[in-house]
Amino acid sequence: MRKSIQTSDATEPKSGFVYILTNPSFQEDWVKIGKSSRPVDVRSKELDNTAVPLPFEIYATMQTAKYADVESNIHRQIDRLTDLRIRQNREFFNVEPAQALNILLDLAKIIDDAVIMRYEDGKPHQVYPALPNDNPNEKKTKKDQRPPFDFSMVGLTVGDTVTFDALNLEVKVAGKNKVEHEGRLWSLSAFCGTFLPENMHNSSESYQGPKYFSYQGKTLWEIRLEKEKKG
Repeated sequence: MRKSIQTSDATEPKSGFVYILTNPSFQEDWVKIGKSSRPVDVRSKELDNTAVPLPFEIYATMQTAKYADVESNIHRQIDRLTDLRIRQNREFFNVEPAQALNILLDLAKIIDDAVIMRYEDGKPHQVYPALPNDNPNEKKTKKDQRPPFDFSMVGLTVGDTVTFDALNLEVKVAGKNKVEHEGRLWSLSAFCGTFLPENMHNSSESYQGPKYFSYQGKTLWEIRLEKEKKG
């Protein structure tokens, strides 16, 4: 049965969030792990300041009334593994985002109200507790199991050129999921959040990057779907 997030009242502790953030300007195995009593997209925008060259991206969140305890616990667990803090007394760790998420998932099993969201292309997907299938005997489709986008999925490699359609701007592929513009590397979603015209922004400021870039007249999203159908 799906767990629900209870609305707090005077007798209940207020629900909050533990978050795992990444940043396109950091190494791929650097994360920020912290807590917030407010929605994480609000907190991540507060962290977008002159101290970091690019905006933070949400990798995963846990919502629970025990968010302060969970944050302390995950920090302790990582510290016990080895000295993985990039700087002591800071919330930055030299661990793979997926490894940090696995620790959250382990902690969720002993917390009654934990709900974990994993973000893909800026959109949240519930990964704990698992949502029931409409048909429990039906296997998951390729769409349900779709991994995060990278350029190899559409047959592109470093040095190829794609177009940011909103500005008809050409940028170069610079990694498995990065593009280069004016000497800086960007994830597709971060590029959209920074360069989309104001009238194309959405309220969540989350963007599925492959839908905003094209190659030879087709969006990267369309090319990906075509290749997936061909198997």
